[in-house]
This record gives sequence, structure tokens and C-alpha cells, in this order.
Amino acid sequence: MFTHDSRRTGALVPDLETALSRPSATLRVLVVDDDPATGRLLSLVGEKEGFRVVTIDDGRNAYRMLKSDANFAAAVFNMTMASLKGLDLVRHMKTEKRLMRIPVVIVAGDNGLQLISESFAAGALAFLPKPFTREKLTRTLRLAIGSQAVRKTADVRAGKLAA
Repeated sequence: MFTHDSRRTGALVPDLETALSRPSATLRVLVVDDDPATGRLLSLVGEKEGFRVVTIDDGRNAYRMLKSDANFAAAVFNMTMASLKGLDLVRHMKTEKRLMRIPVVIVAGDNGLQLISESFAAGALAFLPKPFTREKLTRTLRLAIGSQAVRKTADVRAGKLAA
């Protein structure tokens, strides 16, 4: 797993422990993957961790959903999909204020440095190369959810309202 956070929030150790602990069952995760087997695995792991998982098998439909419902704690996108690739979906999200706050994990079969770099440049928080273990996926989801919690805490401390 590779991670990146360009905001570099100054998280305290208790904040990180809270962020990495088991999440609340009310948090939703969007999983977008056109491979049914990978989509099921991502959903099963997310649900086992206590998330409500919304699965979509097409990038364009995922973007339509995000435009109407941005209430997701994290998103996991497959890099290569027929209609709208994961990176393009991230790029679209980062242009809209209410979508840019959602941490995104890119999942891909290719783990070349170019692809990893492009993922972070587009705005992804983490890159998870296939094949991945259930444990790596679990830690990555917790990291994504935790990064949003830490950002909200930092915004509150700074006197900003989290969107």
C-alpha cells in the first residue's frame, strides 16, 4: 500500500489511534469496480469492518451518484474501467468542493511508479496494488476513513466548518 496526503495535517497520536480504530457502522464507502469478483471482495471486507458499502460497476454511474449523493466517508476505485477510469473519476471529484473531501483509494493490477505517481497527482489518498490481502485492504480503508476524521478534527481546531 502506498499513501499520500498533501495537506500534511499535524495529527496527534490520540487522533491517529482514534482514526485507525474500528469505524462507526453509519459510515458509507463507495466501491467502484467493473470486475465482479474484486467488487465483491471489496464489499465483503468493507461490510465486515462495519461500513455500509455501496457498489457500482461503472465509473460514469459512480460519478452520477456522487453528484447527487456525496455522503461517503471514503471511496475505492478500480484504475481501469471501460467507461470512466478510476483516475479520471478522482480528477472530476477534485474539481467539486463537496466531493474533494472524500478520500479515494485506487486499486490496480499494475503497480508501476508512473501509475502510483499519477494516482497521487490526481488526488488519491492511497494506492493498493493487486493482488492485495484482506488485511492490507482493511488497513487501507481504515486509513482513508481516518484521514477524513483527522482532517475534520484539524478543521474544527482551526475554526473552519467541515463540509
